[in-house]
Amino acid sequence: MRTPIHPLRGRSRLCLTGALTVLVLFLSSTPAAPATPDPTGDPITRGNAYMGIGVLAHDGASDAPPPDAPPPDARATQTEGVDVSSHQGEVDWRSLWGSGVRWAYTKATEGTYYTNPYFTQQYDGSFDAGMVRGAYHFATPDTAGGAAQADYFLAHGGGWSADGKTLPGVLDIEWNPYGDACYGKSASAMVGWIRDFLDRYKSRTGRAAVVYTATSWWSECTGNYAGFGPVNPLWIARYASTVGTLPAGWSAYTMWQYTSSGPSVGDHDRFNGSEDKLREFATG
Repeated sequence: MRTPIHPLRGRSRLCLTGALTVLVLFLSSTPAAPATPDPTGDPITRGNAYMGIGVLAHDGASDAPPPDAPPPDARATQTEGVDVSSHQGEVDWRSLWGSGVRWAYTKATEGTYYTNPYFTQQYDGSFDAGMVRGAYHFATPDTAGGAAQADYFLAHGGGWSADGKTLPGVLDIEWNPYGDACYGKSASAMVGWIRDFLDRYKSRTGRAAVVYTATSWWSECTGNYAGFGPVNPLWIARYASTVGTLPAGWSAYTMWQYTSSGPSVGDHDRFNGSEDKLREFATG
């Protein structure tokens, strides 16, 4: 005996299918939360990363000095600097010079897909104010190889010359603001990527690039690799009254990003030496 088909059951199945379809469409249209917010609180998008974007979220700030006071161990022998990106827009460099800032780094590039639209004003403006200046590259090891990103950096403002006014380029290698902290790479693969970038930069400019990083990220994502310290200067990120433990391979730091809440532009830094030593470092 064949079981009769009931119209209401078929309609119920159709209603249920329709409801599930609507639910799936709603959920798929809801954007995923970003890994890191940008300074305005807006969702972070490709190109908007900046030096130190993950420091507060991952390392916090411990006993950080007030914005108008340098760290206790950096009053007489260190030289004040800043780092900027598109988030700062057009910078009042004369005011920063008047406050004692003597060097600056500007974000030039990110990956192989972004150039800073304010680069010219920031890079040339700091120089015009009398500062020694340089450029940095925000690394995204999950989007292109290290050598390719070094080439892109050099093609868009990341070069160096021995004029005493241009600082060597910086590889900003830190937490991924768009996803996995280590960009989906093993420690050995990350070391290889960094080496490719640094080798290409050195081969094309004759100068070793500076490595900007945080000790905790370096330990997690490179396995605390010690091989770059003898050649590449270190720019350490730590928002505290001391630099703390340095990554393996470096017995001293060249620069220190010590706060993200300093006067005018937020990120303030210290060169580990006098202004004369700063210019010697720029010359190479």
